[in-house]
Amino acid sequence: MGESVAPLKEARDLIIEVGGESLKMCYQCALCDTVCPWNLVKTFQVRALVRQTQFGLSEMGEEIWQCATCKNCVDRCPRGVQIIDIVVGLRRISSEYSILPQSIRSVRASLSEEGNPWSGKREERENWSEGLSIKTFTEDTEFLYFPCCTQIYDQRARKVAIATVNILKKAGINFGIIGSEVVCCGESIRKAGEESLYRSLAKQNIKTFIEKGVKSIIVSSPHCYQSFKKEYSEFKVSFNVIHISEFLAELINAGRIEFTKEYRKRVTYHDPCYLGRHNGIYDQPREILKHIPGLDLIEMDNSRENSLCCGGGGARIWMDTPKGERLSDLRLEQALKTGATVLATFCPYCMLNFEDSALNLEGNRAIEIKDVTEIIQDVI
Repeated sequence: MGESVAPLKEARDLIIEVGGESLKMCYQCALCDTVCPWNLVKTFQVRALVRQTQFGLSEMGEEIWQCATCKNCVDRCPRGVQIIDIVVGLRRISSEYSILPQSIRSVRASLSEEGNPWSGKREERENWSEGLSIKTFTEDTEFLYFPCCTQIYDQRARKVAIATVNILKKAGINFGIIGSEVVCCGESIRKAGEESLYRSLAKQNIKTFIEKGVKSIIVSSPHCYQSFKKEYSEFKVSFNVIHISEFLAELINAGRIEFTKEYRKRVTYHDPCYLGRHNGIYDQPREILKHIPGLDLIEMDNSRENSLCCGGGGARIWMDTPKGERLSDLRLEQALKTGATVLATFCPYCMLNFEDSALNLEGNRAIEIKDVTEIIQDVI
């Protein structure tokens, strides 16, 4: 990919422009390096990036693409430095100079042409729902269900969208879907520095939502949740955005979901970064699992606010990570240490990374990777 040096002060000025005023507050205590999960597998100096940017001199090499935007460093910084804004700002400059990983170039092209990052055909966006008898969203529909692109185009992740639909139908929820008129939420490509593309995707979705009369949106992906709930507000719009974990917890407490079977397995739950640290949803997934008859819930090391990132955020789901540097491998080892036979989560990126890591397990060390909705589907 090569390396480039941004013009003097350009990096610093752009970072400040996108909300990184806190850049000036860094006093190089190195706590960010201490808590960054990458330093469990390699050397990655977060503070070096910050220091270079403070002085307006940024050598934009491979290291700016390492950050998974897990937010651990931001939450621990004693000075409130918004390190993710700094990284994204540097990536924006890199993008402007066309210095990008090849995988991001491919994703950018797919998003521009087909509206999704997985090179799926735009007209096939509704194919996942064939045979499920889901109605098309109209103005009198209460909820829009918005599965993420990963759950639409990836065969494994698609099972999560199907499980979600089956649960919503069983609970008698008035919901519908929209097909090719909507596109990717844009959250991850924005974190890759592609701001103009993100804004184009966001505007297309917002236009469609308003034209269709959408008021409430149920999402399966924490990344869609982050985008619709927080980032789309920059366009002066507001939708009632609900992550499926919040919605299911409400339905269970209201008695609208009843369990008819037991799930006699030991389960450990992984907190996705964008559901937990970015949005503070920790309790609802655990409440759901504790309600399931027979399920034995056990916590891993590094849970809740201290959850170990799977490595898929910040557009890294589209980048290759060498074996031996995969954070998902470390997380899987923590899950196995609990004696659990099922690792559950509520994020398609986490699920796919864990599935990939599980392929490398040897001997009798085996663990199922499940979205929580898949567990619920099995017992209702």
